[in-house]
Amino acid sequence: MNEIYKFPFYAKLAFVLLSLISIFFIFYIGQGIIIPILMAILFSILLRPIMLFLKSKLRFPHILAVIVSVLLFVMFIVGIITFLSWQISDFVSDWDKIQTNIKIHIANIQMYVRDHFNISTKEQEEYINSATSDSLKSGKEMLGSTLMSFTDTLFNLALVPIYMFLLLLYRTHFIKFMCKLFKPQHHEKLQNILGNVKVAVKSYLVGLTIQLISVATLTSIGLSIVGVKYAILLGVITGILNLIPYVGIMFAYVISIFASLTGSPDLSLVIGVLVVNAVVQFIDNNILVPMVVSSKVEINAFVSIVGIIIGGSLAGVAGMFLAIPLIAILKVIFDRIEGLQAWGYLMGDDLPKTYEWRHIRLPLYNFENATDTINVNQEEVSKTIFTETTTGPDTKNE
Repeated sequence: MNEIYKFPFYAKLAFVLLSLISIFFIFYIGQGIIIPILMAILFSILLRPIMLFLKSKLRFPHILAVIVSVLLFVMFIVGIITFLSWQISDFVSDWDKIQTNIKIHIANIQMYVRDHFNISTKEQEEYINSATSDSLKSGKEMLGSTLMSFTDTLFNLALVPIYMFLLLLYRTHFIKFMCKLFKPQHHEKLQNILGNVKVAVKSYLVGLTIQLISVATLTSIGLSIVGVKYAILLGVITGILNLIPYVGIMFAYVISIFASLTGSPDLSLVIGVLVVNAVVQFIDNNILVPMVVSSKVEINAFVSIVGIIIGGSLAGVAGMFLAIPLIAILKVIFDRIEGLQAWGYLMGDDLPKTYEWRHIRLPLYNFENATDTINVNQEEVSKTIFTETTTGPDTKNE
């Protein structure tokens, strides 16, 4: 006769902590293998509708449909890289002009500091040299390690199309394997989880694609109006870097400011670049993200930021990119497994998104209008009423 052993809370907590430490350690040690596989899984989910279209509408054999789908994906990525390489080569040719304009801005700043703070130009240069002497040494070491990491990343990313081909080719085989892991009475729940994971990931990636195109287009138009020379290149770079939440846009700002120095040393051009990026980010954060990204994956900002930080510390840029879809997958799994639903709720975001003030809709961050409320019988005088915001005693019955 099977006996069920119940462990105390501290034992369960110890098991959970050990499991988390083991998972993060394995992920960190094996990131060179795990990251390309995870990337391939995400992109395979995105390419699956194309493969099914080729099979059902154009009557392609399964293997040919998989090959064509992967080749279309590779051609798209190669096209973007070719365009960026062509534009960057022209940008590098203006490097001397950028250096000259930077020196002009530095000279203007030094004059301002000299006139308002009574610090001579020679003293300012001594301060800068003493402050940057150690930074240059560490910067060279960081550059070397970054180049090595970049080459390793390129090699690992080259494996992604191969993994995508194999995942699409053996998709049914892997699903049958997962069915064999669980008893038949759990197959319906497994099918539900797999279906919702597919919908969540596909919707998120499609939303990111729409966001990338929109941000790139708006930035290119804005920078063209301001008069920046490489507006299209900067728009595409801004759209791509914007895929890295919270951090990528900062790098896009720096690149755009440097690129603005190719045309003129006028400070108004730099201010115009900052204004364009600020306006685009306002539109992105308040219109595009709620409509095409957040509406697909209901994850609150706190969990998103923590997940991105953990992903970045474990696997760099690739980990930051994978953090949100992995959290979304975990949320789908937790929401449908009894005992883990509380963790799924913790990751979620059920706050009302907007409220109306004088016919203007604004973001609303208030738990008073949240959906779920847990009430206790009012007749029980000594009991406590718990809601999402309060855990105080019921004062009406005192």
